[in-house]
Amino acid sequence: MSEIDLETARKVAKLSRIAVAEADLPELAQSLSNILTFMEELNEVDVEGVEPMTSVTPMRLKRRADGVTDGNMQARILSNAPDAREGFFAVPKVVE
Repeated sequence: MSEIDLETARKVAKLSRIAVAEADLPELAQSLSNILTFMEELNEVDVEGVEPMTSVTPMRLKRRADGVTDGNMQARILSNAPDAREGFFAVPKVVE
């Protein structure tokens, strides 16, 4: 079982940019220790042959036809560009 000491809890709080009062450090250290203990328990579970899943319920994303719904607006789109040449956006060269 992993135990987090007060100094480690203080360091984790600082790295997380969370203001933790000195009186609350023991509770934070205990909470972090509980998380690590739970993670150690999870490492003991045999997951050999279990396929990864994205949800506990079978789901399928909604699909739609991949088609052009609004096109032939090249001139209108390029009218907003500060500099357009030969049907494309013209940008300054950034590679030296």
